[in-house]
Amino acid sequence: MQKLVINGGKKLSGEVTIGGAKNSTVALIPAAILSDTPVVLDSVPQIRDVKNLRSILKDMNVTSEMNNDVLRIDPTQIHFAELPSGKVSSLRASYYFMGAMLGRFGKAVVGFPGGDDIGPRPIDQHIKGFEALGAHVENKHGQIIITTPEEGLKGAKIFLDMVSVGATINVILAAVKAKGTTVIENAAKEPEIIDLATFLNNMGAVIRGVGTETIRIEGVETLRSNNAHTIIPDRIEAGTYLSLAAANGGDILVKNIISEHLDAFLAKLDEMGVNLEVGEDSIYVKPSPKLKAVNIKTMPYPGFATDLQQPITPLLMMASGEAMVVDTIYPKRVKHISQLNKMGADITSENDLIFVHGGAQLKGADVSADEIRAGACLMIAGLLADGQTVIDHAENILRGYDQVVWKLHCLNADVKLIGEDDLVES
Repeated sequence: MQKLVINGGKKLSGEVTIGGAKNSTVALIPAAILSDTPVVLDSVPQIRDVKNLRSILKDMNVTSEMNNDVLRIDPTQIHFAELPSGKVSSLRASYYFMGAMLGRFGKAVVGFPGGDDIGPRPIDQHIKGFEALGAHVENKHGQIIITTPEEGLKGAKIFLDMVSVGATINVILAAVKAKGTTVIENAAKEPEIIDLATFLNNMGAVIRGVGTETIRIEGVETLRSNNAHTIIPDRIEAGTYLSLAAANGGDILVKNIISEHLDAFLAKLDEMGVNLEVGEDSIYVKPSPKLKAVNIKTMPYPGFATDLQQPITPLLMMASGEAMVVDTIYPKRVKHISQLNKMGADITSENDLIFVHGGAQLKGADVSADEIRAGACLMIAGLLADGQTVIDHAENILRGYDQVVWKLHCLNADVKLIGEDDLVES
């Protein structure tokens, strides 16, 4: 277990550069096994989820080498392997290996996916998609066993009952080498799905309509990587640092941003009175003398991202008035509330509504980061609070935030990570 020790209450300034998108990376790494040639990914974030996915690749005899932010994956000697529940249960995004292994081998045996405990996230839409393509899916002893008939997967029309990023990605991975045409209706529109499709199309896939609610996939026989793929900037990491900058009083430049990916989030900052200077690929947060409370409702993209619901909370705490937050994606995403209240916050939750009362004077405390975005929220609060904050289970923050301690040092923050860190390896 790692701890993040923060001596807060200090004015921060400087600049920070956003890394590649976690939610793209965790789909691109499984997608790499569909290639018949080695794959190179650029702007790969140095996060724990990447390390865990590389460990799963190793179980399939797929070699990977990480050099700074460049990841080389060689799937040319891949062999089929059952993916044990131990590794899979610690990382929900490992379920993308289901679609990728179906596309590569026509079968998959995967332990039931885990990840952050933020309420039920069923995979019934994934299974519905696989079955529509002709696969047989069964759950035995906590393992998902997926098989296909001898003739392989066949294209189909699939209407997702709910907008699901995970199901959309998994169906793409399974369908990209299926025979015929697959149409996904009510598909998710996230930028990370466009990033995945760009990667696959550059290898010879034929995927159209990403970014809309209808995606069409023409199956191909082989995929071959010819060029390095540069991962898009992480909009959630960007939003987290923008929240920190605004809550801390501004004078911070956040670089490597695609601002269009943050339209709903930036609209809320503007509504609060945050003074932003939006550049071509950066945003400068200026001092904002008076912040006002706003109401936030998370929605599928292009709405306000559920992953930014918790990181914006410390900023809401700095505003005058009462803010209300409704998370329509994961209404049980409330683990940050009790921890913030330990620090002097005034936040309540009732009937899936979160009420944030502004103007609280935060004080350092011992708190626990039980999942990634709650950890980011507590990290921002610790930087704002007077005195020392110690965040237990800081490894959860490292799961989703690239070189976070170093980046905070670039802003003159007084932070220190305690505990063994085996994150970066070749």
